Amino acid sequence: MDYYVYILRCSDGSYYTGHTDNLESRLAAHQSGAIKGYTFTRRPVTLVFTDQFPSRQEAFERERQIKGWSKAKKEALIGEDWGRLINLARTQDKPSR
Repeated sequence: MDYYVYILRCSDGSYYTGHTDNLESRLAAHQSGAIKGYTFTRRPVTLVFTDQFPSRQEAFERERQIKGWSKAKKEALIGEDWGRLINLARTQDKPSR
């Protein structure tokens, strides 16, 4: 069975990241309001990114990683702007003085 990490763009311009084993069903649940969490008051949502993993654990770990990212870093991932993503990662990984 495959598992997916997905990013939704919400109507307010924010992003929601989740994981599932049934992408079509999960997207429909977000759109219909069946999921009462973050996206409920931010509908409609648009699927802007997916990635596939062989195990739920790997998908969950990737979801947690992405959830910790800035909006700019998520947008670089969504846009497949690898250079910007690397630069943002370097900037965010630098220790504070």
